[in-house]
Amino acid sequence: MTDFERKVYHIIVNMHLYGKNPTLNDLKRKTGKNEEDIHATVKLMLILQYGCQRATAILLSTR
Repeated sequence: MTDFERKVYHIIVNMHLYGKNPTLNDLKRKTGKNEEDIHATVKLMLILQYGCQRATAILLSTR
């Protein structure tokens, strides 16, 4: 996992612990990256099955 992938993963996990699903705007604000980078990372997480259920929720909520 790259640092950015790890960062996105930790944001998703930590927000999920508090009963929230981060939106695309949340991820953009917390990572400082653009939508394309975030989408690519979340899709890669789905392929590699890191937090697959959480990543699916994020990907679907960003559309």
